[in-house]
Amino acid sequence: MAALDPGAGGTGRRHDDRPGVPGVDRPARGLLARNLENLDTAYFSWVMATGIVSVGTQLLGLTSASRLTLWVLLFAIAFLTVAYLARLIRFPRAVKASLQDPNSVIGYLTIVAGLDVAAVRLTMDGHVLTTWIFASIAGAVWLVFIYAVPGSIVATQHRPRPGDIGGGWLITVVATQSLSIAASALAAHGASAAQVPVLEAIAVCLWGLGVMLYLVLIVIIFMRLILIEVTASQMAPAYWIAMGATAISVRAAAGIVGLSTAHSTLLTEMRPILVGLSLILWSFGTWWIPLLVIFGIWRHVAEHYSSLYDSRLWSAVFPLGMYTVASYTLGKAAKIGFLVSIAKVWVYVGLTAWIIVMLLMVIAAARSLLTSRRAPAT
Repeated sequence: MAALDPGAGGTGRRHDDRPGVPGVDRPARGLLARNLENLDTAYFSWVMATGIVSVGTQLLGLTSASRLTLWVLLFAIAFLTVAYLARLIRFPRAVKASLQDPNSVIGYLTIVAGLDVAAVRLTMDGHVLTTWIFASIAGAVWLVFIYAVPGSIVATQHRPRPGDIGGGWLITVVATQSLSIAASALAAHGASAAQVPVLEAIAVCLWGLGVMLYLVLIVIIFMRLILIEVTASQMAPAYWIAMGATAISVRAAAGIVGLSTAHSTLLTEMRPILVGLSLILWSFGTWWIPLLVIFGIWRHVAEHYSSLYDSRLWSAVFPLGMYTVASYTLGKAAKIGFLVSIAKVWVYVGLTAWIIVMLLMVIAAARSLLTSRRAPAT
């Protein structure tokens, strides 16, 4: 459990007051409780990052890496599902507080994107039924939380200031586009003749909604970066979602473009728009990459911000992996050769980033456990 968020600050309360418990056992339970109580609402970004790296490596023929990340993906889904349920049962007040804070509740949309990315990866192995199950759960969660954010703002009168709106808010775009991808995947694999037109329409409409959400939010976020002072702690890895949201929008469009247009007027009419706007979004996302690297150098080198493990690092890994998948799928669907060439190189960037963050997470968890066991002797 220490792997959930080793750097999170606990409440300092002891949750096991039973007499006679060995000294070594008490800190271990306290560590577990603290991690549960402070569990990041956006921790499913671990699932998102692992899933998309698994998809990208499978597409590019790195079978061993894809298989390894698939097993980690399945473990992460099971582990985090148990963790979120345990948090709901043991710390309902903490869950309630997260639902009342717009900046916190928005993190739950990573569940949507994580399940959809996992569904697409499993579809590649022929597990269509699992795709239906994951996509259905993701759709239900999306319906709840896509309205929970504006709902919590109005109901609690907790208005976010412009400085509160950062890259994490773009998870609304990512979650929406992930559903579009799942719909097009189901339309291409395993759907009945009657279901295909419905799934195609859902995919197109969700893609359009995702693009509009991106255009609205990216203006606010960009203006925040330019006009409001941003500290090193605020320049979180979540800002990489500014690029990742464009990449997943491109991937969603590529999925629709790849569907057969033989019996679909909608897809025939939309194809030029999908391809043209996707290339624009891909270009804008590519423009973000050097800028985000500069932000990272400023944060860690100029401002000396800690380079230790932070659960939000997964928010940076996901865009790197999605850039590979978006470039490859659009290049194949629209016959744009240079995109495929870029994907063949970039896949190693995403894989390397995933390995580094995974190692940092394991090391942080091990250190946290060792520290908690040594605490009684100090």
